[in-house]
Amino acid sequence: MGAGGRMSVPHKKEDVVSRVPYAKPPFTLSQLKKSIPPHCFQRSILRSFSYVVSDLTITSILYYLATTYFFLLPRPLSFLAWPLYWAIQGCVLTGVWVIAHECGHHAFSDYTWLDDTVGLILHSFLLVPYFSWKYSHRRHHSNTGSLERDEVFVPKPKSEIPWFSKYLNNPPGRFLTLFISLTLGWPLYLAFNVSGRKYDRFACHYDPYGPIYSDRERLQIFISDLGVLSVLGVLFRLVASRGLSWVVCVYGMPLLIVNGFLVLITYLQHTHPSLPHYDPSEWDWLRGALATVDRDYGILNKVFHNITDTHVAHHLFSTMPHYHAMEATKAIKPILGEYYQFDGTPVFKAMFREAKECIYVEPDEGTNDKGVFWYGNKF
Repeated sequence: MGAGGRMSVPHKKEDVVSRVPYAKPPFTLSQLKKSIPPHCFQRSILRSFSYVVSDLTITSILYYLATTYFFLLPRPLSFLAWPLYWAIQGCVLTGVWVIAHECGHHAFSDYTWLDDTVGLILHSFLLVPYFSWKYSHRRHHSNTGSLERDEVFVPKPKSEIPWFSKYLNNPPGRFLTLFISLTLGWPLYLAFNVSGRKYDRFACHYDPYGPIYSDRERLQIFISDLGVLSVLGVLFRLVASRGLSWVVCVYGMPLLIVNGFLVLITYLQHTHPSLPHYDPSEWDWLRGALATVDRDYGILNKVFHNITDTHVAHHLFSTMPHYHAMEATKAIKPILGEYYQFDGTPVFKAMFREAKECIYVEPDEGTNDKGVFWYGNKF
């Protein structure tokens, strides 16, 4: 852990990590913004497009190599070449996904229409309903850390967790849970709002008339659905002409890697034994935005355009382009102090640790802070 320090609440010595402060911060969002060089908030069309071109060029080269040579390889070599292609292509396409995510935050350019056009194309290519996710994700940023209104990876109070959860909190159970989350978690969230906020009726990202969206957003949800359906139509024609195995090898498996990384990155950004969650009596936007943690993915930090190790800054200033986020993070860290969270634990070790330690949330016993909830795993 790179942060911690004095504690805002008493805790036991066996705690895995030190809890972050949860009291009202001694700084304001305006003070944080003033500490960041002004150019960090400037968006450049040329620079933003350079990352699109770079990522798509690498994607095209990998596609060419795979489709030109891999099908000709003898089996022993193909068994090595294809998984390597899936892993590398999946990582690069995750970077493409991140750029589309920037478009949804209006961090790509100064023109909303351009951001939405680029984002719609890139996200549709990855079977993501662009506007649908843009609006639900925006609400996540508006309500981060709120047990009532946050949109994704909303932890359950101990009294609401399923009865079988305690039987899964063991190595095989945690492996099974993580495997299902990383393979099916993203499509289940989009289609059935799994791990999302509770609504009074069925919620689905593909439903223009669902409870997630307002009347003024419904037309754009239709456009998002049309974008995804268009790509599915192309894939269907490719299956008819090239075969299912071709499409699975060239497109399907890298997409599975992308989806897995999306779930993993989001999960680790917002799930950590040191992070609080708040009920309506305690929640406010700034404390909620600070209830996230930067992680270290090694070389993949750059491949993922630093969404992994600058996520705290991203939650504070989501319209800031990713290529300025590292500089902004360095500028705000002295002011954030103990409120800044960075965990350099190796990602896969952290993944299993969080799956073990972060089962539910509950307030501390014997304190007056009943609106502040912390992760627990004791049954």
